[in-house]
Amino acid sequence: MRGIFRSTVAATALMAGAVCAQDGITIGMVLEPPNLDPTGVAAAATDEVVYANLFEGLTRFAYDGTIRPALARDWRIEDEGRSYVFDLQDGVTFHDGSVFDAEDVRFSLDRARAEDSTNAQKQLFAGIESVEIIDPLTVRIRLTQPDGNFPFKMAWGDAVMVAEESIGDIATAPIGTGPFRFDRWVQGDRVELSAYDGYWGEKPALERATFRFISDPTAAFAAVMAEDVDAFPNFPAPETLIQLEADPRFAVIVGTTEGETILAMNNAQAPLDDIRVRQAIAHAINRADIIDGAMFGYGTPIGSHFAPHHPDYLDLTDMSAHDPQRSRDLLAEVGSAPISLRLALPPPAYARRGGEIVAAQLRAVGIETRIVNMEWAQWLETVFKGGDYDLTIVSHTEPLDIDIYARPDYYFHYDGDRFHQLMDQLESAAQPHQRSELYQQAQRQIAQDYVNGFLFQLAKTGVANKRIEGLWVNAPTQANDLTDVRWGD
Repeated sequence: MRGIFRSTVAATALMAGAVCAQDGITIGMVLEPPNLDPTGVAAAATDEVVYANLFEGLTRFAYDGTIRPALARDWRIEDEGRSYVFDLQDGVTFHDGSVFDAEDVRFSLDRARAEDSTNAQKQLFAGIESVEIIDPLTVRIRLTQPDGNFPFKMAWGDAVMVAEESIGDIATAPIGTGPFRFDRWVQGDRVELSAYDGYWGEKPALERATFRFISDPTAAFAAVMAEDVDAFPNFPAPETLIQLEADPRFAVIVGTTEGETILAMNNAQAPLDDIRVRQAIAHAINRADIIDGAMFGYGTPIGSHFAPHHPDYLDLTDMSAHDPQRSRDLLAEVGSAPISLRLALPPPAYARRGGEIVAAQLRAVGIETRIVNMEWAQWLETVFKGGDYDLTIVSHTEPLDIDIYARPDYYFHYDGDRFHQLMDQLESAAQPHQRSELYQQAQRQIAQDYVNGFLFQLAKTGVANKRIEGLWVNAPTQANDLTDVRWGD
């Protein structure tokens, strides 16, 4: 009898655990966010926690990359494209119970475009001339010139709506309008969210969400196998996906991302200020070896900073085809002393594994390359903000972000007059065929200038419990959107 009782208790406990698990989820992530303010930090990991979950914008990216209404239920264009009038959702509150209205829109956009703004994508707001409150639920945004892409810009995580009253604690105790509210951040381990009872929209199926930070690929695989995480949407151990695919507990999810993975170069610093050196580096790279060796075949070669799944993509890989002899000839033409460069590598496996291969390829043509491994916060401070580097490998996961090359103070330090002209024309171009041609010219320009070494488009390789439904297959922006995620039978 005692054995039967114990078995019954154990079975009951297991059933209770299963029921409990069905209203909560644990998501694995490679990187821990440096903070939880998407309007003040460049880290993709921040958006991967908060986008569409905790914070919302006027518009948002859907799973298929289309732009959908969010805190703005609709909008209309006035003054031949120079003004947008947004009608706001009624009954929206922040997680502290305060009401969201037009004042918060004005505060959020004025803060993002202010001279002292720390927004990593400040360019998104550069075309705003003024933000006018028509009434508590209506806002008119006047632009300096027509911009047919404005609703797209407002969908970025950098453009989410915040409240002035809670802005002081946004980095560590964020308060948004989303379906989940912030509960706790255990530094070095996890962030915990819970469903917000006062949410204005459709209530999510999940009551709780935990984001666990596991940077080591071996530890990530172990966590999945032990079911310590329910899903790992950006799984860092692609070499194990075949094994996971054969396990009936799991579903392997392979899709696309907006992540152009590049060997970034400091264009302002000798010897990289010489286009011949940058071109030599580009021709030294064997993309196939990097994709096979670092990503186990997952990834698409690119020859410029543009996603291959975009309709305006040009395949320019031939301009920087693997040609070691061409590299040596260019370096001999430069005729300088032997070149020695630092290669700064942040933690993601694509960077660390890819960096070892890239360093070997550069050494093979005579460029001594010293690897410097950095933690994410150090990389952001030293490389991204400080510009103290020669080479680095990183995946730029923001959507349609080729305009970053028009920012002379960006960490590439590229200052191309022709490219600036193209971006100025693109800003005012309204017709689709005009925009398409300008995007293609822009791709050619940075490829011709050998601004960076263009490696591959990052694939979205994920794994999840087979019963989980609603996870994004593709990543039109950097997000783990849980709004439609649920446990199936």
